[in-house]
Amino acid sequence: MKILLLGEYSNVHWTLAEGLRALGHEVCVVSDGDRWKGYPRDISIVRRWRTSANPFKRSLGAVLYLLRLLWVMRRLKGYDVVQLINPVFIDLKPQRIMPFYRYLRRHNGKLFLGAFGIDKYWVKAGLDCTTFRYSDFNIGSELRHNTDNDIMIRDWLHGPKGELNDRIATDCDAIVAGLYEYYASYNPYYADKLTFIPFPINTDNITPIVRTATDGVVKFFVGVQRERSAYKGTDIMLSALRRVEAAHPDHCQVTVVESVPFQQYIQLLNQAHVQLDQLYSYTPSMNALQAMAQGMVVVSGGEPESYAIIGEQELRPIVNVQPDEDDVHSQLLNLVQYPDLIEQLSRQSIEYIRRHHAHVSVAQQYLEYYKNTK
Repeated sequence: MKILLLGEYSNVHWTLAEGLRALGHEVCVVSDGDRWKGYPRDISIVRRWRTSANPFKRSLGAVLYLLRLLWVMRRLKGYDVVQLINPVFIDLKPQRIMPFYRYLRRHNGKLFLGAFGIDKYWVKAGLDCTTFRYSDFNIGSELRHNTDNDIMIRDWLHGPKGELNDRIATDCDAIVAGLYEYYASYNPYYADKLTFIPFPINTDNITPIVRTATDGVVKFFVGVQRERSAYKGTDIMLSALRRVEAAHPDHCQVTVVESVPFQQYIQLLNQAHVQLDQLYSYTPSMNALQAMAQGMVVVSGGEPESYAIIGEQELRPIVNVQPDEDDVHSQLLNLVQYPDLIEQLSRQSIEYIRRHHAHVSVAQQYLEYYKNTK
């Protein structure tokens, strides 16, 4: 098969490409590397000076980016499968994306939409206060209010991004969800063309290390994106961790890094026992899954729904936390007070990734879905 993966979030497409290539297929990944994260890709489409304070540079960057897209698009023909990372799969205003979508549709075979991140249906599900007990948008029946949420509601529910999302979701051949949350968001509307396939992790490139806190010191790692700290709940998790650190300074070591490139992030992460991930999720993200593959213990979302959708009945490696600082504090304190848990959960984390997220087996699931989609 000849497969085009267009766009990138958290290394999902590149890792999937590695699995598909291992199975003998021709794959091309076209992306901007998820901006500052710098993930690998075969064809790079980076929009320069996007956030420059100089309006001339911003305009020039937009023109150069458009010319780059037009040149690249001429090469994106004749693929058996095209998969988009998101309805907004290139860095243009949504009203300018549809002509590129139609071009891809006309010159290639089957077209798949990825439900891998922020889009209309995920925002809508979070706001209905019934799909999820808690999410980035709600805690129970109460809505969460912050700048990020206001922007996403404006863009996806009351702006052209939502219209683009509807048109592509309706027109595409099928939709693939990578987390339980995204599957639950799309299922009421597109059940007949929706499937769930777990995110891929390249286990061939990772030598897992079973973590042990043999000296009684538990090493915690927190990755911060400053502009999204409140949105992801990192502020609350870090506050709870600082309380544990203050009470047990000899048994708690904290490393905090902010907005670093992917490779540097992985190197720093590998020195820890425990990673603090997202507070408002039901399931571990790509960063958390990567950490688990390395043998890390992850504090994040590990709700029953996330285990059920992948059919896991035995392992429970994720330290599941509720969106409440006291609950986070209690779970972190438990790890510090009972450091032997680190080894047990570390072993489970490694096995969990081997069972459900190994990139070649995930790629095989994609191939079967690609082939069986009419």
